[in-house]
Formats: sequence, C-alpha cells, structure tokens
Amino acid sequence: MSTQNSSIRRDIGLVALTMTGIGSIIGSGWLFGAWRAATLSGPGAIYAWIIGAAIILAIALTYAELGAMFPESGGMVRYGLYSHGSLVGFIAAWAIWISMASVIPVEAEASVQYMASWQWAWAQGLYHAGELTPPGLILAAILVLFYFLLNFWSVKLFARTNTAITVFKLVIPAATAVGLIFAAHHAGNFHVGIHGTAHVTNWAAILTAVATSGIVFSFNGFQTPVNMAGEAHNPGRTVPIAVVGSVLICTVIYVLLQYAFLGAVPPDQLLNGWSALDYSSPFAQLALAVGLNWLALLLYADAFISPSGTGTAYTAGCARMIFAMEKNGTLPAVLGTVHPKYGIPRPAMWLNLAVAYIFLFFFRGW
Repeated sequence: MSTQNSSIRRDIGLVALTMTGIGSIIGSGWLFGAWRAATLSGPGAIYAWIIGAAIILAIALTYAELGAMFPESGGMVRYGLYSHGSLVGFIAAWAIWISMASVIPVEAEASVQYMASWQWAWAQGLYHAGELTPPGLILAAILVLFYFLLNFWSVKLFARTNTAITVFKLVIPAATAVGLIFAAHHAGNFHVGIHGTAHVTNWAAILTAVATSGIVFSFNGFQTPVNMAGEAHNPGRTVPIAVVGSVLICTVIYVLLQYAFLGAVPPDQLLNGWSALDYSSPFAQLALAVGLNWLALLLYADAFISPSGTGTAYTAGCARMIFAMEKNGTLPAVLGTVHPKYGIPRPAMWLNLAVAYIFLFFFRGW
C-alpha cells in the first residue's frame, strides 16, 4: 500500500455509507424528473421509473461486488484498468469522472431554478429563458463552493453532515407524495394520453422517458458508496448493502412521487395532454394549486437541501476518483496527495472545483 493511500481513514459505517448513496441519488432529479417523465410518456411514466431502477440495479449489483472485493477510494475509475488494461481503463475513468463532476453544478443550478419561482422580484430574476441569469450564476457558484467546503476538512464532517441532510431529504419527498395523494387525486388523469387522447401504453415513449427525462440521472448516485469504499468499515459487508439498499429505497420514493404527481395535476391543465404540461418548479406549483401551502414552503426549502446534499456527496466522490486516477498513472502525482491530518485528497478537490465552475458557466440550466 502506498504512503498516500495509507493516509485514507476508514471512518464511515454502514448507516453513513448508505446515506451517502441515498443522499447522492435523491437530489434535483426528483424535483423535475416526475414532470419530465409525464410530459414524455403520460401515465406510463410509472413504468419508466421501474424500468430505470431495474437497469440501474443490474449495474449497481456489479459495482457492489467489485466494491466489496476491491474497497478503494475512487474505485469506479480503477476497475476498468483491472479488467481491460490501461487504454480502456483510461477512457472509462475519464468518462465516469466527467459524468460525475458535471453533476455538482447541475445540483446548484436546480436549487437556483426552484428559487426563481418564489414571489420575490429579486428571486424571479435568477432564471430566464431556460438558463440562469448572471445573478443566478453567482448564487449557484456560491452553492458549489459550499459543497466544496463541507468536504474540505474531514471525512467525518462530511459523513455526519450528509447523514443529517439525507434524513431531511427522505422525509420531504415522502411527505410530498402522501400529501398530494390525499389532497388531490384525480383518477381520470391516468386515462389521459400524451397528446390529450385516451391513454394507451406506449413503450417507445416510456423508454424515451427512461433515457431522457432524468430518470437514469436520478439513480446515478449509487456510485458514491463504491467510490467511498476505501473509507468504509468492513467494506465487504457494508458496500453491497449500501449500494443495493440505497437504490431500492429511492425506487420506492420515486414511484410514489410519480404516482402522486400524475394524480394531482388539475384536469383542466390536461386538455391538450401531458406533453403540453409546463412547470418551472413542478411539485411546489402543484402544492400551491391544491392548497398545501405548508408543503410548498417545505419544497422550496428542500430545493436547496436535496440538491445540496447530492452536490456535497458528488464532491466527495469525485475527489476520490481523481485520487484513484493518479494511482492509475494518468494524472500528476500531486493530485494523489492526501492531507496528513484530515485524510482528504485536497489537491483533487481543487481540480474538481475548477471543473465544476467550467461546467456551471458554460451550461446554465438543469
């Protein structure tokens, strides 16, 4: 074991590791995914979430086994090297890291976009014509920096903060689903088709929703427990439980949210079908429409908390991936340096922060 890797500390237990998975999965995806899936496949969106979960679970099971066998920090970028050699390992590592690094600014953008639907004039100026305005970009940049700082000092601080945030993130989606189901459930909505005609199950539309509505994106956080395996207690046991458990728990929540969304939309908004449904902050707007003002307030608060928890978890995971890529021999040695006191790969974190800002300022909408 290298001296760098020996500085990594196994400070994360089963509950905290599972919470990193749930915290990474439940982010901005649930705030927008149900609406996007409904516009593409109507009531078939429920099937889309189940199919998406099955696909992700098949992938997650593979990585859960690998994480148990090879518990390394940033393991996702190591396994391609082990199985296919340096060339494929190089390509796979960069592809995985870029896909995860891009999520960090996406979560900040989601928070600001939800905030833009507040009734205050200054908030409404944060988002316009499908992208963040300059003030919105500044606020999103501050959020990205906040994610960075929560990870900067120690893995224990991250784990404790993430667990507290994730508990809140579990309660709010569950309360949203239950609240909407009991406050406004229109059974007739499930018979309305994508374009306003009678609903017919359209598998092409359902599979399109799986791929393009944010469903796969919403489950992608299962990778975080694998990337944190090098800092987990008893990884042979905790990593598989954390990975599979987080996917299954979040699947139940997502399906409930989709069902609640489909039933809560006022029927007069479906005269032209689901494809014409236009929301900027879907669940909050539905809560206000059915008179659940308390829920709308919680949702606007959670629009900061859910994405922030995911952004924080992805910040942690991406730093470990850079650390592992240095071990692969594809990055300078300085990026594999671990702080001797805090056990954090800080140079890797600085690189991720720079890349997150590049994504933020060039791609300005969720």
